[in-house]
Amino acid sequence: MAGIKKEKNYISTGLIAQNRRAHFDYLINETYTAGLVLMGTEVKSLRQGHANINDAYGIVEDGEIYMANMFIAAYENQGYSSHAERRNRKLLLQHREIAKIINSLSRKGTTLIAEKMFFDKRGRAKLQIGLGVGKKLYDKRETAKERDWSREKSRIMSHSI
Repeated sequence: MAGIKKEKNYISTGLIAQNRRAHFDYLINETYTAGLVLMGTEVKSLRQGHANINDAYGIVEDGEIYMANMFIAAYENQGYSSHAERRNRKLLLQHREIAKIINSLSRKGTTLIAEKMFFDKRGRAKLQIGLGVGKKLYDKRETAKERDWSREKSRIMSHSI
């Protein structure tokens, strides 16, 4: 009997994509974990790790929250149907969370940013989103200075021991 062959590049749980510039470009006040409404070929593509959330942002349509500009590549082994790579994808949140986010987005300068996309323990695609305000250039410089100083401080402490 032939054994079942498992794919090596298959993500069942864990991190799919991460927006590393989110904390550098934005001061994030609140974070939420939301589910996503996805098509079958999108889930299969995510399992292969073909996603990019660096340019994704939240929009409000008809009292619902959607992520715009989130890229999920077309599935390689697709049949007759596929999905649009950059379509708006609905977020699954509780009513209280949706109301809170819509209220926060109505203020000037607040943005809903995608931070991480991952599969939870049950194998469901989740998106960690954050409400943030864009940083000014001097804030970014200050963040870089603090990061460099903490790195230098840890080097000094490790050499002194």
